Amino acid sequence: MQLPDENIEYQFTRLLVPQHETWTPLAELQNQHLLPPEEVERIKKRATEVRGQVAAERELQNPPTNMRPLQPGFIDLPQQQLEGYKRKQDRSELGRVLRVAQRLRDTVDRVVVLGIGGSYLASKAIFDALCHTYHNEMPAKLRMGKPRIYFEGNNVDNDALQDLFELLENTCVEPDLVEERWGVVVISKSGDTLETAAAYRAVRGEAAKFYGPKSELLRKVIAPITGAKNSKLRELCKADGIPDDDILTIPDEIGGRFSVFTGVGLLPAAVMGLDVRAMLLGAATMTRRFIEEPFDRNPVLQFAAVNHLMTERGKTTRVLSAWSKKLEAVGWWYDQLLSESLGKTGRGATPITTVGTRDLHSRGQQHQDGTRDKLINNLVVRQVKHPAVMIGMADRNEDDLNQFSRKGMPDLLDAAFRGANEAYADVARPTADIVLPMISEHTIGQLLQMLMLATVVEGRLAGTNPYGQPGVEAYKANMLRALKATPNLPKGEVRDAAKGV
Repeated sequence: MQLPDENIEYQFTRLLVPQHETWTPLAELQNQHLLPPEEVERIKKRATEVRGQVAAERELQNPPTNMRPLQPGFIDLPQQQLEGYKRKQDRSELGRVLRVAQRLRDTVDRVVVLGIGGSYLASKAIFDALCHTYHNEMPAKLRMGKPRIYFEGNNVDNDALQDLFELLENTCVEPDLVEERWGVVVISKSGDTLETAAAYRAVRGEAAKFYGPKSELLRKVIAPITGAKNSKLRELCKADGIPDDDILTIPDEIGGRFSVFTGVGLLPAAVMGLDVRAMLLGAATMTRRFIEEPFDRNPVLQFAAVNHLMTERGKTTRVLSAWSKKLEAVGWWYDQLLSESLGKTGRGATPITTVGTRDLHSRGQQHQDGTRDKLINNLVVRQVKHPAVMIGMADRNEDDLNQFSRKGMPDLLDAAFRGANEAYADVARPTADIVLPMISEHTIGQLLQMLMLATVVEGRLAGTNPYGQPGVEAYKANMLRALKATPNLPKGEVRDAAKGV
């Protein structure tokens, strides 16, 4: 177990109705929109029982029909990855991930990550949180051998993809030079998700033109991650001569949005030069806390129970307010996790991600004074990575900032955080805090595992199966049918996307 000051925590005391000696308009609002402490006390036992249920589900080999799909493999995966690497080193799954990542880093200077949903959002969250904010713009020397990273295959935006091709065509001219080579990480568990499959076909064609269709380099610069069985992507890559040992596998028992600690998240993270073992250690630490700690020291149970209670009380819009723009993509990842896991049978909270202070100047008015259907979970980082940028003294003081000359950007952010949450509290707008001591591989590992575990617990509390996504499957089937019904374009013509003609 890590020391307490390395652990992330969930602080929710502002959500609780305070004791009132006399009636006031604010007291009335608090009674209506905050949580009575006795409700939290009552749910502690139920949340602890659900923890036992979730833990027991890990052992079910053949679950009954009413529990399917059941995909709890993500719970123990971080510890299994670490133990496997300790025992087998390069022959372990993590060893394979590190080997493929090193091959890409040694071979190319740019990597295009293709994937959608959990196959994209996990690596995007890790990249934004842990890499330099302007990583791709940094010269190679300052990137220390870490390739530039681009994300595609998460939509069907023709112009964005063409922009990427234009960038590659103009910056990658000589395939004999490592600094002008580019590679691909393609991620699709089923192998037939249309957005990613179509993007991969186009990107694969560009790569074949650049390296030559028979080039040995072509096989070295493509890294597929897909399911173990019945994967069209696996079959395509094998037909292209990519060795089976170079194709990383997403286990059957792990759903796409829970796959961040498989190769889906670990390979891009390792390509970025991040410490994936520290990330796995953070996730394993959170799992141990979830299994072993009582409710009052268990951020998974606290987050699941409190958010469930608030949803039941009509707070059906759940805002994750990231007080660092480096964590915005973590919010996008959680949006998918929550939506696909709990948005079923007419139920489930609607997630929104905001960034403080940026979105206080856009959504802030609605959150402060609009519909009372929101719970705001602040995502707070206690310690910045770099020295503070100070306001400082200036000869010209028309902006009246000399009075704050000894303040820095962290002071401004802290003042904004305090001011916003005080304003919310003054009108009984419910807020709570997920607190990270710092942004690091270890804390990000904790955070992602905490949110996955809490989502499963919340689903069980609500009587919703948190696994599977039948609504998404319906859209995918309709999309394929509509595509088949669309007449083919004559060569060289461009279709009006809005009109479908």
